[in-house]
Amino acid sequence: MTPKIGIIGGSGLYNMPHLSDRVEQTIKTPWGDPSDAFLLGNLEGRAVAFLARHGRGHRIMPSNLNFRANIYALKSLGVQWILSFSAVGSLRENLKPLDFCIPDQFFDRTRGRASTFFDEDIAVHVGFADPVCSTLADVAEEACKQAGVTVHRGGTYCCMEGPAFSTRAESLAYRSWGFDVIGMTNLQEAKLAREAEMSYVTIAMVTDYDCWHPEHADVTVEQVIAYLTENAEHARMVAAEAVKRIPEGDSPFSSAIRNAIITDRSKISEASKEKYRLLIGKYL
Repeated sequence: MTPKIGIIGGSGLYNMPHLSDRVEQTIKTPWGDPSDAFLLGNLEGRAVAFLARHGRGHRIMPSNLNFRANIYALKSLGVQWILSFSAVGSLRENLKPLDFCIPDQFFDRTRGRASTFFDEDIAVHVGFADPVCSTLADVAEEACKQAGVTVHRGGTYCCMEGPAFSTRAESLAYRSWGFDVIGMTNLQEAKLAREAEMSYVTIAMVTDYDCWHPEHADVTVEQVIAYLTENAEHARMVAAEAVKRIPEGDSPFSSAIRNAIITDRSKISEASKEKYRLLIGKYL
């Protein structure tokens, strides 16, 4: 059965033990290797593909993630809906550790990461004003409620470079700019998912108050790990509730780049047509 649902596990979420009929699959892509082998199986009666974003054992830093390979591989498996779990710091008093947030906007503070598939021989300018699929966001919100997790809908995810955490000056600046949570991974995934015509939502799992909060100690790895462990179990519960509610049909973004290809089709080389066939073959 084709897995139309993809789950990307962030820090602390390296496995989905509740998957039945599990099969491990390694995938090669034109952009190299994904973070790890995919776990394919059934969750709540739905076919699912799971990927540990940082690799099992957390081997890959945010700046070194092969985002293109990860998203392309999910596309090649037939995935149309992506639930992306991500550990984040909170920039708001009301977003407490162990709360979940479903942001609807992103702000890029990374430096030169690859965030498009179309880096040669073809120009594609996809619309990205609303980077999150509202259908999936609805699903994720209800799943959190059903799982008993405190959830906050909306807000802006600031994607920083890392791997060091913020300075206090940066943290205070991000708060003053109106951002709500801060992480190191999800913006590139969201952009590439849109280019791959897939629905995407971030389920941001709060582990700390970054370093802005005067009454909380600065973020430490020990503190983050303690909350990651608890958040991981919550994430598995939310994932199970979410997959039951994801529509059976196609993603509403299944033709997102139909009118985004600027390049004259006659100028696209045969090599590029082959490289991008999975992504734009139906438009050539």
